[in-house]
Amino acid sequence: MAHLQINSVAGDRREVARETLDTLAVSLEGSLLYPDDDGFAEAILLWNGMIKKRPAVVVRAATTQDVVRTIDFARDNDLLLSIKGGGHNIAGLALSDGGITLDMAGMKEVEVDVDAGLVRVGPGCTLGDVDRATQEHGLATTLGFVSATGVAGLTLGGGFGYLTRRFGWTVDDLEEVEIVTADGSVRRASRGANADLFWALRGGGGNFGVVTEFVYRLHAVGPDVTAGIIAWPASQADSVLELYRTVVRSAPRELTVVVLMRNAPPAPWLPVAAHGTPIIAIVVCHSGTLDEARTDLAPIRAHGEPLADLIQVKTYVAQQSMLDATQPKGMHYYWKSEFLPDLSDDVLATYKAQFVDLSAPANQIVLFHIAGALEEHTEDDGAMGNREAAFACVIQAMWTPDSGAGDANRAWVRHAWEALKPYSTGGNYVNFQTEDEADERTRESYRSNYERLGSVKATYDPTNLFRVNRNIQP
Repeated sequence: MAHLQINSVAGDRREVARETLDTLAVSLEGSLLYPDDDGFAEAILLWNGMIKKRPAVVVRAATTQDVVRTIDFARDNDLLLSIKGGGHNIAGLALSDGGITLDMAGMKEVEVDVDAGLVRVGPGCTLGDVDRATQEHGLATTLGFVSATGVAGLTLGGGFGYLTRRFGWTVDDLEEVEIVTADGSVRRASRGANADLFWALRGGGGNFGVVTEFVYRLHAVGPDVTAGIIAWPASQADSVLELYRTVVRSAPRELTVVVLMRNAPPAPWLPVAAHGTPIIAIVVCHSGTLDEARTDLAPIRAHGEPLADLIQVKTYVAQQSMLDATQPKGMHYYWKSEFLPDLSDDVLATYKAQFVDLSAPANQIVLFHIAGALEEHTEDDGAMGNREAAFACVIQAMWTPDSGAGDANRAWVRHAWEALKPYSTGGNYVNFQTEDEADERTRESYRSNYERLGSVKATYDPTNLFRVNRNIQP
């Protein structure tokens, strides 16, 4: 009888009979893929090509009962299990190395209830799937910045985007979930049912089970917004950073402003002479009226001598995918992040200093202005916390797999992070933690909420079946 070597939760190799796995396979409405099956290679592709993990088998779930059966199988056989939604996590947490990966990509239902102002979303959906469906009705929920990102990972890690200033973290729009916990039970969780579990799921990651349906609150947004990017040569960085600080101090909640410095990409919207030279750019998204946007964006558009100004009226869906081309699948990525409470002179000077002699073509540090609606909630309103965060600072490196630039790029990210970390609130965004982060970084993400998360974990996953994540010990 043929056997497969599959990793256990403890990390040792277990021999599992192919016949035993076939018993699981025939019980599924979806499919079980072995490494030599068609579709296996596609199922284990991740956005971050730097991650080199390979599961022993992949289960492609089609229904909640497929999820139940897979969880029961992994638990009863003491096998390592991971959950893959969009596969967009920078640390590659979607894949178990040598274990079972439960791929949710087949569960992509989106159901908009206009009258109730809600949208029901399957765990295999991307942000683009949801945005396209809700924008047919001029509605949106708070999602991220890259449309290929999976909604499941984004949401369970807290989530933020262009609408955060108006409506809060993504989990502030979360109304209810269906989840399969470690004992194989299918539960509904909301503020009124299994409230402790629901609290933990609002930012606590994939530690508590497998969510098979998300229900989000919707808001009237779009279909058009005023949005885009404007860029200047880095010689104007001092005045642009001061402009940024001035604008965000009085920005209405309908306006999100993002600043970044990097070397100019070879993009057609930039002059050829600028390609490869240092630039500073501001990305905006204004979801208010056209007249409000025109007034609020006037200081930005009138500033200095920009290389290009692509701010325009466009669909919200188009803005949500504007940054997709800057993060292609399969490149190597390494990031660090911190939440900042303000933009002091020292912060801006330190930020700018990281770009002296920067030769990497795609490295950048992005400052996302958030705040706004976050401040309406207490720190313990959902596990995400970090309610005093005014800015998300994300230090990003990207390089081609064959460039040999990995060591230098990782070193640059770490150096810039060490320079900027003293200005942090003490919190960071768990979804942006890389594969090499220590457990202490996860604790820092949740701060005062961490101990409570451990208590919920002990209730719903006492043996830590769900451990391929930013793990919280029961």
